Amino acid sequence: MEIFSQEWIAIIITGLATLFLIGEILVNMRGIFALLGIGFITVYFSVYLETDSLILMLVIYFIGIALIIIDGKVLNDGTLATIGTAAMIAAVALPAPNFAAGAYAVLGVILGAAGSLFFLKVFKRRDMWNKITLKDKLTSEAGYNSINAEYKTLLHQEAVTLNDLRPVGTIRLGNKDYSAISNGQWIPKGTEVVVTEVDGTKILVERKKNS
Repeated sequence: MEIFSQEWIAIIITGLATLFLIGEILVNMRGIFALLGIGFITVYFSVYLETDSLILMLVIYFIGIALIIIDGKVLNDGTLATIGTAAMIAAVALPAPNFAAGAYAVLGVILGAAGSLFFLKVFKRRDMWNKITLKDKLTSEAGYNSINAEYKTLLHQEAVTLNDLRPVGTIRLGNKDYSAISNGQWIPKGTEVVVTEVDGTKILVERKKNS
């Protein structure tokens, strides 16, 4: 089709593919987003590649997705997620017929991944990234006694963000500054927040209502 000869179409196809595939990882859509994402990325590769190369690039792209999932389920330190994102970017950039189309394709992946975060506000979140969001608690009942007495007193107190939390940043509570993490949200600098959870010396905050 003539529309696929336009370089800018790459940003739309790869953007929608990544939007839905990452969205399926973040929220529970029972495979609907996954099917849409697979459809879009298959269309993208089929436009530029022969069958053998198409399969190879699909494998590389989905290895990237798999690494992101493994990071969310097992490691939670962002290492495999970073490698996976790089694999996805390489997979869409290499088949592009020229630099402009490749740049559009890469931008589509980045925008699609960023846009998928909005699904967290609408749909049920998957039980991933537990360690990052402090949902895996080291409780006293489980044999852990890591909660610092000072930090424990911070629970439910109000603070102000000193920089953007995305999701990690710094808050000021009283006259002291603390490292804190939001529950997967991007909270801008100067926002009033509330401490909702303390795990050892890790502080989980969320935006104060009406803030």
